[in-house]
Amino acid sequence: MRVKQLAKLLSITPDTVRFYTRIKVLQPNKSKDNGYRDYSEKDISRLKFILSARQLGFTVNDIQEILAQADKKKSPCPTVRRLFDQRLRETEQLFLETVQLRERMQLAVREWSEKPDQAPNGLMVCHLIDEFASTIHKD
Repeated sequence: MRVKQLAKLLSITPDTVRFYTRIKVLQPNKSKDNGYRDYSEKDISRLKFILSARQLGFTVNDIQEILAQADKKKSPCPTVRRLFDQRLRETEQLFLETVQLRERMQLAVREWSEKPDQAPNGLMVCHLIDEFASTIHKD
């Protein structure tokens, strides 16, 4: 199966297939006749795994580590559990930071709706941001 066929089969772009080939997690055979890459059932299976892992939040480096262990016939399950726990902690931290940002934004919207517009004066670009930032940094 060629790049475009594989991409169409999995509803991804040909560039996605080429990327995973370039980083060597897919290793298609090259035709001696025309130099085209020919993807096997194993490549299709690996790419499906990669796409599933990406949807779960695993990084490309994570996936390379998991596949390297699988290629050595070692169970990658302990690594998957460890990495997934790490990704979950990172996601929870990002979620908390996003909630805090949302709260700051809501506060800014309320405060800014009551303030007049002002032209820049050389020391200040936008008083809304300057004043709001100074009140946030005091806390």
